[in-house]
Amino acid sequence: MVNLRNFIEKINTGEKRLPDIRYDEPMFKHTTFKVGGNADVFIRPPKDIFLSYAAKLLKAAKGEGIPVFILGAGANILVSDRGIRGIVLDTGSFNGIEKSEKPSLSVTVDSGALVDDLVSSLADMALSGLEFLAGLPASVGGAVWMNARCYEKSVSDVLVETEILNENFEREIIPFNSEDFAYKKSPFQNREVLILKARFAVESGEPREMLKEMTRYRRDRDEKGHYRFPSAGCFFKNDRAFNDPTGKIIDKLKLCGLSIGGARVAPWHGNIIVNTGNAAAKDIRLLAEEVAKRVKEEHGFELQSEILFAGDW
Repeated sequence: MVNLRNFIEKINTGEKRLPDIRYDEPMFKHTTFKVGGNADVFIRPPKDIFLSYAAKLLKAAKGEGIPVFILGAGANILVSDRGIRGIVLDTGSFNGIEKSEKPSLSVTVDSGALVDDLVSSLADMALSGLEFLAGLPASVGGAVWMNARCYEKSVSDVLVETEILNENFEREIIPFNSEDFAYKKSPFQNREVLILKARFAVESGEPREMLKEMTRYRRDRDEKGHYRFPSAGCFFKNDRAFNDPTGKIIDKLKLCGLSIGGARVAPWHGNIIVNTGNAAAKDIRLLAEEVAKRVKEEHGFELQSEILFAGDW
């Protein structure tokens, strides 16, 4: 592989401000599972140069054959114990919100914004429509990429358009098309693009009522144990063809509490796998595979992971 330090130094040329660049950065610091080996290079560009720097970096990296992993909030990924080869591009500083009233009331949000921060900001602005996402530990880019679904509502229900950096490293606006989205699926999962911004439809709301609804969702997540131990929330998708939610299916098989190493199926929720404190990424993956195997043996259907396995597996 190309010498990454020399490569990064060339990318920096001409920028007024430099990104936060870290070599051999432990990825357990950047994921909700709190596991994962080191990234060769971890880069977080400042907000004001994010667009220009990201375009320059991605184009140059492709030319040199250097892999680039786009990191949002680290909430739906499991990073290998061997880490991530190449470059991790962190979007966390790219987090602005812009309100528009033409042609209709909407907000355009940068992809690195945290979803829970977004819904709180919208409540302060008396803009309603995204309360169902309260408490979701994801970035806006990640939520759009996954078409996140919470409380019977999906991101695609409120999405108006998405701005991306396309395969030619050009900014492109993709209008929402319902045929491109499905349960936990978006068209961006099949493309090598960087989600830059998303525009959501909103409406005028009453802040106190919005906060009550958001508090109810956050409390529900808390009571379901999403935050008791490091985890990624629900590990497997809920397939409506299975009749029961995946968590109930796993619970009925008496798999709650099943452990491998430091990983455990949460005793209180069959679809949550937790890091009890000393889990390795391989423990979590092996446990998930064991759960899926037993469900397959008992019911004959395959569980699909919501989690993206990132890095050098």
